[in-house]
Amino acid sequence: MAMSYKKGGVIMYVRFLLVATIFIITLCSVPGSGTAAYAETILETSMSDTLDTWREGRFEQLFEQLAHRGKTSRESFVKKMRESKIRPSCCWQKMEHFKILNENRTEATVYVKIGLDGTPNADASMTREFKMTHMDGVWKMQLADVLSIAGVTGKGGNKKHHGKKGY
Repeated sequence: MAMSYKKGGVIMYVRFLLVATIFIITLCSVPGSGTAAYAETILETSMSDTLDTWREGRFEQLFEQLAHRGKTSRESFVKKMRESKIRPSCCWQKMEHFKILNENRTEATVYVKIGLDGTPNADASMTREFKMTHMDGVWKMQLADVLSIAGVTGKGGNKKHHGKKGY
């Protein structure tokens, strides 16, 4: 009698493992399980928050939200940003068509259309790729990209701003 009890216990254990394995495989293979959508939401939110900080004129805080500051001091950055009249647009015009082109643990490249206020063209925007870096537990835009969009560097400046027809 003891022998059949052991045999029945083993069978129950094997059945449990089989059911658990099938459940885990099914759970992991569900299309759209959320990891890509989750990454896009995190990156998009991070970029949106950075653009909000810029639009609100909080340049000291903006400096801290950016990656690869290099030789640019906080004071120099704040001065350049205050001189620029260009700011990200508000609301739905701030960011459109956000898409992750590639992403790994520390870097991501995104493609997005950013609406801009304060340019000579009333309906200005910039559509291009942006590199983001994961630092200090958050995704950060590049300082050079913000200076370029603001038109305060020689790396494109206002020349890259397009109206709706340029999109």
